[in-house]
Amino acid sequence: MHALTVFLCLCYSSFITVGQRSNRGCSTPKDFRLNEQIRVPAVRVIGAESEQLGIMTVQEALRMARERDVDLVEVAPTAQPPVCRLMDYGKFRYEQAKKDKEARKHQHTVELREIRFHPKIGVHDINYKMKHAHELLEEGDKVKVSVLFRGRENTHPELGHALLARFLEGLKDVSIIERGVMAEGRNLNVILAPGKVHKPATAKPSEQDN
Repeated sequence: MHALTVFLCLCYSSFITVGQRSNRGCSTPKDFRLNEQIRVPAVRVIGAESEQLGIMTVQEALRMARERDVDLVEVAPTAQPPVCRLMDYGKFRYEQAKKDKEARKHQHTVELREIRFHPKIGVHDINYKMKHAHELLEEGDKVKVSVLFRGRENTHPELGHALLARFLEGLKDVSIIERGVMAEGRNLNVILAPGKVHKPATAKPSEQDN
């Protein structure tokens, strides 16, 4: 009896797992048959609370499902006899879709975003771009900061290095340097990755303060 209970639990766990992968649209997943789609002589039925209801004909199982206003779902078609579960399948699919939607909200694909400016950028503009880079890093994206040189600006690379150093200093609380400052053609750039924000530790009062 214990082995049978374990088997039924595994059947339902498998059903839940496949249901999580088959939540697109509202139709029944092709892996499971539902109600009148089940065409076998007899099935083993388990209730909504995983209670064992015994082996019976499909007609009896369907009648029981209608009396309880639920669906008959075949969760283990290869078992002998196949295992079916009484459940509100529409409600199950709705709740599963909500869970999957909520899980996708917390998934984040790391992207490499680029912040570009010229050596003669103004103070207001560079502060704005630094704020934007700060937001991107907090959201979990990587940031490539590029200084673009035009014409004679290329003769003063120290201006680009100074601007990048200012960026690195301003973003050190939310970033780590993934790739240091390097030249690419006529441009200078550095790549930053999101870093943990470390809150300063609160100093404990010394005995002299007491």
